[in-house]
Amino acid sequence: MIEYPVPLELLRSVAASQPYPLVFATVSGAHLYGFASADSDFDLRGVHYLPLRLLVGLVSGEETIEVSRIQDGLELDLVTHDAAKFFRLLLRPNGYVLEQVLSPLIVYRTPWHDRLMEIAPACLTKHHAHHYLGFARNQWTLLSKESPPRIKPLLYLYRVLLTGIHLMKSGELEANLRTLNALYPLPYLPELIARKVDGSEHETLTMADLDFHQREYQRLMAELESAQGESTLPDEPEAHDALHALLLEIRGVY
Repeated sequence: MIEYPVPLELLRSVAASQPYPLVFATVSGAHLYGFASADSDFDLRGVHYLPLRLLVGLVSGEETIEVSRIQDGLELDLVTHDAAKFFRLLLRPNGYVLEQVLSPLIVYRTPWHDRLMEIAPACLTKHHAHHYLGFARNQWTLLSKESPPRIKPLLYLYRVLLTGIHLMKSGELEANLRTLNALYPLPYLPELIARKVDGSEHETLTMADLDFHQREYQRLMAELESAQGESTLPDEPEAHDALHALLLEIRGVY
C-alpha cells in the first residue's frame, strides 16, 4: 500500500500567505485519517489572531479565512478561524476542532499551540459522542444516495464511529483509522483502505457491499451510544478559564 507524503514546505507557504499571524496550522482530512490517495486534496486547518486594531475599531478583521487553490498540481484547502471563534468552538462538543489542535501533521506551530494541546483534554466531554453520531448519520445519508456508493464516505463513516467509541471508552482523541482499527479490529477495513489509497477518491462499492455495511453502521452506532452512557468523561468542559487566559495572552492583554 502506498503512503503519500505531506509536502510540508508547500503547505507552509500556503499557510503563511494568509493575512494574519497564525497560532497553528495542521493537516486534517484523509491525510490525517490514514487513507489519502494520490488525488486527495490537502486540508489545512488552523487558528489566526486578529490585531486589536481590527477588533476595537470600526474596521473589523475576518473571523474566518477560506482559501482554495491548485499549486504544483495539488489541490489545497486552507481554513483558519480567529482565536476567539476557535476557542468558543473548542468549548462546544465539537470533535473536529479538537482533532485539528491535536493533529500530528503540524505545518506551523507556536508556543501557544503547545499550550492549546495541553488544554485540549479539558475540553472533552461525554457529549462529544453527539458530534460523532451526527457526523456518522450524515455520512450514511450521503453514502446511501450515491449510485454506485463510493468507498471514501464509507471510510469517513467508520473513522468517526471508531473515533467516538475510542474517545468515550478511553478519554483520548484518535483520528487515524489505521490506528483505531488496530484497537477495535474490523477485518474488512484494511482492504477498503487499500482500495482507496491505491486507487482514487472515486473507488466504489457494490450494492451488496452496502447492505453489509449498513448492518455494521447500525451496530457501531449502538456501540457508540452505549459507550457514551458508560463514559467517565465530564458533562461540561473544564477548559474555559485556561482558554480565556490564553486568549488574553495572544491578544497582548494582561
